[in-house]
Amino acid sequence: MKSSLAPGIRLITSFSRDTGFRYFTLFLTFLFYTAYHLSRKPISIVKSQLHRNCSNVIQPSGLNITNNDTWCDWAPFDKENYQTLFGVLDNCFLVAYAIGMFISGMFGERLPLRYYLTVGMLSSGLFTALFGLGFYWNIHSLGYYAFIQVMNGLMQTTGWPAVVACVGNWFGKGKRGFIMGVWNSHTSVGNILGSLIAGIFVSSAWGMSFIVPGLIIASTGVLCFFFLVEKPEDVNCGLPQHHSDVESSETQPLLHNSPAVDRTINGSIINEPPEIVEEHAEAISFCGALRIPGVVEFSLCLLFAKLVSYTFLYWLPLYISNVAHFEAKQAGDMSTLFDAGGIVGGILAGLVSDYTGGRATTCFIMLVGAAPMLFVYNSIGQRSLGTTIGMLLLCGGLVNGPYALITTAVSADLGTHESLRGNSRALSTVTAIIDGTGSIGAALGPLLAGLISPTGWNNVFYMLISADVLACLFLFRLVYKEAQGWCRRVPRD
Repeated sequence: MKSSLAPGIRLITSFSRDTGFRYFTLFLTFLFYTAYHLSRKPISIVKSQLHRNCSNVIQPSGLNITNNDTWCDWAPFDKENYQTLFGVLDNCFLVAYAIGMFISGMFGERLPLRYYLTVGMLSSGLFTALFGLGFYWNIHSLGYYAFIQVMNGLMQTTGWPAVVACVGNWFGKGKRGFIMGVWNSHTSVGNILGSLIAGIFVSSAWGMSFIVPGLIIASTGVLCFFFLVEKPEDVNCGLPQHHSDVESSETQPLLHNSPAVDRTINGSIINEPPEIVEEHAEAISFCGALRIPGVVEFSLCLLFAKLVSYTFLYWLPLYISNVAHFEAKQAGDMSTLFDAGGIVGGILAGLVSDYTGGRATTCFIMLVGAAPMLFVYNSIGQRSLGTTIGMLLLCGGLVNGPYALITTAVSADLGTHESLRGNSRALSTVTAIIDGTGSIGAALGPLLAGLISPTGWNNVFYMLISADVLACLFLFRLVYKEAQGWCRRVPRD
């Protein structure tokens, strides 16, 4: 009796060569950006350790304590304006990231992405580790930590345009929302892993909370150098279909050989060889990218959506610690629930937008739902453990769902828009414009939280709700346009 083929072998052989490379690239870029976010998270976990309530800390025997209120804090964050100083650190990173992002996309189109990502991850690993070495070198200078944050912010801009460009090169439009919704969970996975890794060391030696993530992202940089394939044509794989069949005759990759053309001349049929058309290889200009329909609206929407998301990223552990009175590690672990909700929200947003074809409408509905949920979370979110868990998961899904959809599927759609007529090199610039604009909001959110939080956490949440409403308003024209398209497709009696 002949045995059947082993299930594992059947699975392997069911993948074509093109499919194998495609999903290998998806896995690698997922791993790379997980490492990027993993290295950003420790600062939010360590904040509650740099400034603690020293009256609840056991004093070491033999220690000559001159100030009972701040003896356990790490200078210069032992002052009353510590929240403002934390805001300064956040903004050194985020402002540098926002400025660098607009430049990074242009470099990403003009340099080999494999080298660009490798240098970016190695450099980011170096500066992340240098922040943690401040603990072992006993550095108490705000200028040192601010400089490290600025440099790390600039190095981190190498990641997003490059990985989105790689994925956009390999995947067409068919199920892009779902695929990139699953793929974009690297953001939340990185935040969760970064929180857990930082939480292991935060109470004993907070410097390791930065050094270990720094080593991880540097290691993935080495992996990138040896294994990343930027484009299908580099390994003789087929190119993805970026547009619908109606558009494909105008927008299909121009390097593909066209079939021979039969022409009739003086009654005779002449078979002509295909005309070779060179790919439009010029990188798109900044203004040219802005003229792509939808780029401005989605960019401005992301500005306010990312403001809300990054305020939670940098301040949620401290909020939980202050309001619910958790220890630093417990607050960090609890904050991962927001990111877990973000994974589900991103996948759900991708699925719905693929099914309906309404990227803007999907974002709009989730943002409309997020505003009241933020109010409810601040009002009753800390009443019980079950309520806290449920509200964090729900808020994470509603806040991060639109953010995930815009930075992935929407960016890839616009970067391969039919108006570009086959110029795939616009993808990195379009991605950088959208995410760079969003990064301005990411810088403003933690800064405003640092300035407003001394007046009460309620005011911080009012600010977040206002930003959510503004994000909805910038999508209104696109939502109306999508609704018109659906109405035209409805058959009439």
